[in-house]
Amino acid sequence: MSFDVTLADIQAAASRIAGKVRRTPTFLSAGLSERLGVETVVKVESLQLAGSFKVRGCYNKLLGLSDAEKARGVVTVSGGNHAIAVSLVSSLLGIKALVLMPKNVAPLNIRLTKEAGGEV
Repeated sequence: MSFDVTLADIQAAASRIAGKVRRTPTFLSAGLSERLGVETVVKVESLQLAGSFKVRGCYNKLLGLSDAEKARGVVTVSGGNHAIAVSLVSSLLGIKALVLMPKNVAPLNIRLTKEAGGEV
């Protein structure tokens, strides 16, 4: 198994998730650009579905599952944004999601994960 990501991989992922995620804005960060010595553009993924960029990867992965894999459902371990994103995307695609969370996770994250459709 190769972990090298090619331009073709990125283009295929972009094609798969097109129309499913929000196109979030970008802006030039003058402060970061000055500190880093190179023009730096920041993407506002807090405006994304589920509040983070993680929904992009979840869609990409879950859309690539076979029908048999979708029928079995998915399991993830997370106490934060990934839990919420997996729950939301799974729910939208009709896939059962079981989310294992740490005992000390914030109650808000448990509630948001359940509201998004995950089983905690």
